[in-house]
Amino acid sequence: MEDSFVVVGGDAAGLSAASKCKREDPERDVVVYERGRWISYAHCGTPYYVKGEVEDLTDLLSLSPEEVEERGIDLRRGREVVDVDSDAKEVEVEDTEGDVTTKSYDDLLIASGARAIESPVAGVELAGAYTLHGLDDAAAIRSHLTPPEEHSVDGFTDEVDVERVRRAGEMEPPTSVAVVGGGYVGVEMAEAFSAWPVDIHLYQRPSQLLPEFGEAVGSQVESHLLERGVELHLDTEVEAIRGDGHVEAVETADSVVTEVEMALVGVGVRANVEPVEDEVELGESGAIEVDRYGRTSAEDVYAAGDCAVSHHTVTDDTAWVPLGLTANRAGRAVGATVAGTETEVGEIAATAMVKAFDLECARTGLVTEEEARRHGYKAESVTVDAGSRSGYYPGAEKTTVTLTADVDTGRLLGGAIVGRDRAAVRIDTVATAVEAELTVRETMNLDLGYAPPFSPVWSPVLVAAKVLDGELNS
Repeated sequence: MEDSFVVVGGDAAGLSAASKCKREDPERDVVVYERGRWISYAHCGTPYYVKGEVEDLTDLLSLSPEEVEERGIDLRRGREVVDVDSDAKEVEVEDTEGDVTTKSYDDLLIASGARAIESPVAGVELAGAYTLHGLDDAAAIRSHLTPPEEHSVDGFTDEVDVERVRRAGEMEPPTSVAVVGGGYVGVEMAEAFSAWPVDIHLYQRPSQLLPEFGEAVGSQVESHLLERGVELHLDTEVEAIRGDGHVEAVETADSVVTEVEMALVGVGVRANVEPVEDEVELGESGAIEVDRYGRTSAEDVYAAGDCAVSHHTVTDDTAWVPLGLTANRAGRAVGATVAGTETEVGEIAATAMVKAFDLECARTGLVTEEEARRHGYKAESVTVDAGSRSGYYPGAEKTTVTLTADVDTGRLLGGAIVGRDRAAVRIDTVATAVEAELTVRETMNLDLGYAPPFSPVWSPVLVAAKVLDGELNS
């Protein structure tokens, strides 16, 4: 029997694992099953395709099917793994015609990703209602925004769901759109829709946008979106999208009805675990529990990417934070382990960035005192404003930094940053300090670069660390 490494999912984690394994063990039989047609693409770039800043869908592709096959990987698109038998070490695969076959494996990686959540909102099946979790979604949304007389399906690749795109392009462009959800997707899509002649209503069930980034970031994003003409409905739950076959309005839980002609539901994602949910242990999030090498509770079955948890460097527990770097890194590590070199998938600090029009937002670790206390720390936070460059140098902007630390040890636990001038990339300094378990004082004494065009003598991160150090030692 062939020594087969079977991979479920042809995106970041799956193809990283397959490629690494094949490089390290060229004789290995590596098979990748992908239920769709698209592979290896940039999920995070889709809002910028909708906006028009990315011109072609193919600009978001990292690898073509031909490039994957040139690596010696047996890529089988349009094949969905519908069941896993870990005792027999077999997967059951269904093709687009409904025919089912089985494939034996020696090692199996579940890299099936996640999907957009739709269930909390009724009416998502209406024409003009969308989620954004794939290139076909992005293509349909942009086509709907384009006037029919200007729309064409020419130039799309074979991977595109052309009929869906054509139907979207035949509809009249909306004059108003509802964005349901004020997290990453909601904020980015509010900006994307602003490039089109539509009124934008953004609904958020909590009272704050981007709650994972903390109050300082959320409040500045709120003010900025209002300045850019987005009508915000905070502390407001959307109960249903209404319409007779097509989106006509959204209705909130308190029965307020607002007329719109398009709706984008971005209330989160859910891990795709159905083929293996009876074979492996799942965490509270519904994602697959794995050890530090990506192993699941089933023998010779691994999981990586958006369907799997990661180990959090601050909480010393598992956490589900589905992001691109995490998926690529974990997949590569699993591929190396399967090829014979045991490699840890690495810890995470839940570092993330998001752009909100002109504002750059970033976070890492445990951002708020409340979050830190939930994980057993006695925490203290500070929020400071500092300049992004020397005050006399053109282009200097306010940068707001929040840092949180453990009172007992002085360890830096996390932080968040928001500003207009290269603010987001400064989070990498904080993330590095968090993962290295530096104290606030050690962070304050980092020898960061200085030159007037790039940063003041005391960078915003150092200013915040200096203030927090004073609070901890007062």
